[in-house]
Order: sequence, then structure tokens, then C-alpha cells
Amino acid sequence: MICVSIGRGRHRYLIAEHKHLAEIGAKLVELRLDYVQSKVNLNRLLPERPCPVVITCRREADGGKWAHSEEQRQMLLRQAIVAGIEYVDLEEDIASKIPRFGKTKRIISYHNFRETPEDLAGLHARLAALDADVVKIATMVNHPHDNLRLLRLCRDSKIPTVAIGMGEIGTPSRVLAKRFGAPFTYATFHAERALAPGQLSFQQMKEIYRYEQINADTEFYGVVADPVAQSLSPLIHNAGFAHLKLNKVYLPFRVSSDQLPSFLADCAELGVKGLSVTIPHKEEILKHIKQADEATQRIGACNTVVFKPEGATGFNTDYRAAMACIDQAFGGDENNPALNGKTMLVLGAGGVSRALVYGLKRRAADVVIASRTDEKAEQLAAAFQARSVPWENRHTIRPLLVVNGTPVGMHPVVDETPFDTRHVTHEMTVFDTVYNPEQTLLIKQAREIGSHTITGIDMFVGQAALQFKLFTGQPAPLELMRQVVRRAISAAKT
Repeated sequence: MICVSIGRGRHRYLIAEHKHLAEIGAKLVELRLDYVQSKVNLNRLLPERPCPVVITCRREADGGKWAHSEEQRQMLLRQAIVAGIEYVDLEEDIASKIPRFGKTKRIISYHNFRETPEDLAGLHARLAALDADVVKIATMVNHPHDNLRLLRLCRDSKIPTVAIGMGEIGTPSRVLAKRFGAPFTYATFHAERALAPGQLSFQQMKEIYRYEQINADTEFYGVVADPVAQSLSPLIHNAGFAHLKLNKVYLPFRVSSDQLPSFLADCAELGVKGLSVTIPHKEEILKHIKQADEATQRIGACNTVVFKPEGATGFNTDYRAAMACIDQAFGGDENNPALNGKTMLVLGAGGVSRALVYGLKRRAADVVIASRTDEKAEQLAAAFQARSVPWENRHTIRPLLVVNGTPVGMHPVVDETPFDTRHVTHEMTVFDTVYNPEQTLLIKQAREIGSHTITGIDMFVGQAALQFKLFTGQPAPLELMRQVVRRAISAAKT
């Protein structure tokens, strides 16, 4: 079950949002009385409530907005209990002052906006001893391992427990809560009005993550990155899972470089079956997995991990997707001589560029690399027996294909291009791996000239589709994925 938190300054907005949530399927709503700016009138909020409620009135010291006396706050909570509400939220220090009455269930809660305490078991025991029907622990997660520590409380506690992490790193715990036995999790009415850091909206929980369908057999996947909030991978993979009615959910995992080994060690207990891997982990993760296919080892970068009983295996679907786009453009394949000896210019020397250089060299192309950091271009060229030129000399090359593997032109700096339009000809094929926006300045100018173009969405959806097949064993719904990405990019502009 999802408990949707709403906090509004006026009674009528609180009532309207409560009614709307019930109409769209909410089964439990938390009314944050501390947000009401006038005197709280329970007779307006409770008698005709459209679905069960949790009444919460949080002090400023606990992250709330209650600005009146503590005596008034506790009186308000007692009045709500007398009115027969379904749940009341009580902090540890006042739980013994407000006795049980009627059928109202007691949520004994603890919030820490700084950290996740070391002694969670001791904390849980204290809260549980205060005549709790439900124990709620919400803490700031500063390390991915905190998620597992919190979820273990949900799984192992005799008293129903909601233990969730705040902040972006803690977001997965909100979706995994049901799998670990929590009676409910928390969401906000609207994504732009989160009442706690890292809180997802009811719509996101219901439509993207299909929280209510999660059960003991649900398999979890995710993208591991730092940062991760901007990733569109959860949108497209979850859309694919839903389309094929698969009992799988895909999550965003924010993990810094120093936290990667610990996170990978936790994946088995969390139930993670596969990962998409992106910046900054594509190279480092190879040190922590048991095996990788030949292309991934040769490229030295891994963007996909599948966990199997015999160990974790790494793949590079960036390489396969990018080369599929290029092969289609030139009417060839890995065994076709269409690229043999032809000059190809690759801009950038990061993970995507490494995959492209490897693929192009396998097709016997003459590959030239230009990076804004000359040393990186030289190192990449040496690794694959390619050529490099200084960044300022990139326009001296006359390539058949230009590939942008840099972030130049990416949202929000969309008025930049890595390759001056004066040097683009209609004989060239221009491939921009940036997918937000799809129509980068480089792509727009190339199309105006009459060049053949390949967009970042072609590659992004292609690599995701290959990951999907590795995760599920089934072909991905390509067109659906493409539509989801385009809708998300379009929505972000409005």
C-alpha cells in the first residue's frame, strides 16, 4: 500500500487533494496538519473523508511546519484520535503522553534528516516498546548500504515496520519496501511538492514502478550512476516490463565511486538481478565482476551487468547499439567492407567513444580521434591502433563519418556544437550520441546541409533494448521505448 502525504496551507485544498487521490486509487492518505496555516478544523477534514488517513502534525525540529505550542499540537492529535481516525503518527518523546484510544492505530515514528544511525536495532526496539502498531523510521541515507540496513528492519521485525531512506540515495528503499514486508511506503501528491527528501510522487510509484504489483517474486534491476536523477532508464525499462506484463521493476541507484564495491556486495540481498552502468562506473566496475564478454574486455568499459548463480557477467551494449546504427547507415555489417579504409572522426575519448573506436576498427576503418584533452585522445588511439589529432585540428580531417561522443550540445547548453557547420558536407554521415535534446545543434545543421544523420535516441534506445534482452530473454518493445524517451524529453522542456 502507498500512503500519500499531502500538506496544504488551506483546508479546502487539503480536502480537494484527498478526494482526488481517493478517486485515482489511493488507499491511505497522510494529512499533514502542520502545513495548515489557519486554525485546524478537524470537523472539516475528517467526517466525510474519502479514504483512511494518517494524521500527522510535525514540529519544526522534526522537519515539519508546526509553529504553535506543543500543548496545542498534542491536543490536536488527541482530538483526531477521539474522532476515530485510522492512524496517528506520534514521535518517540510524546508517544507515552498520548494513550491508545478506540480503534486508532499508533505509528511511532523517528526522523533523522542528517544520517542513518548506527544502532538501528536499538532504535527500533525503543519505538516498538511504546505501544506501537507500526514503527516508522525515516533517515537520511548517505551511503547505499544504509538502504539495506533499513530494509532489513522491515523484513526482520515482528511489529510492522516502515523503514525508508531519505535523499536521492535512499529512493530505492521506498520502492523496495513492499518486497521487504513494510505495511506501506510513503509518496507525495505531486513530484514537485515532496514533503521529504527523495520522496517519489504517487503517480511515479503507481505508474512507473507499479508498486502495488510488487511481491515476493518480483525481480529488481536498475541503473547505477552518480548522479542518477536525470537518467531516463527507469522510464523505458519499466515501460517495457509493464508492456510485457513481467514481474520486474527497474530502479535508480545513486552510488559514488568509493561506494561501488559495497553496493555490488549488497545486490544479492536487495534482489538485484541486473544493472545498467553509466558514469562514472563503466571502467571501474570491471574490477568487481567475475567475467565479461570479449568485446567488453577489449573496450575496457562495461555498461551492463547480469547477476547469475555462477557470478556477475559484464557486457557493453553501447558498442553493439552504436555499430548497429552505423552499419544500417552504410548498408553493411561487421563482415561487410563498407567501412574498410574509410576515414571516421570520433570526437571525445570517454566510454562511448572507446566503444565506437573499437567497433569501427573491427570494420577496418581509418579512425581519427579528437578530444578536448589531447592526452586522452592519444591514449585511446594507441589502445586501438587509431590516429589522434589535437582538438583544434579536428576540422582538418575530411571524414565520411563524424561521431560526437562528447556532452557538447547536451541540455541545457543546447546552443553549442562540437563540429563547426562550415566543415559538414552532404556526403558525410553525422552521428551525435547526445539524446537530450534529440535534435542537437549538430544534428540540425547537418540535416540542413543534407547529411545523413543518426541521433542519440537511436543509440540510447538501441543499447537499452539490448540490455532488456539480456535482463529478460525477450525482445524489447523498441517503438514503445522510443516514444517514452521522446515524451520524457518533451515534458522536461515544458
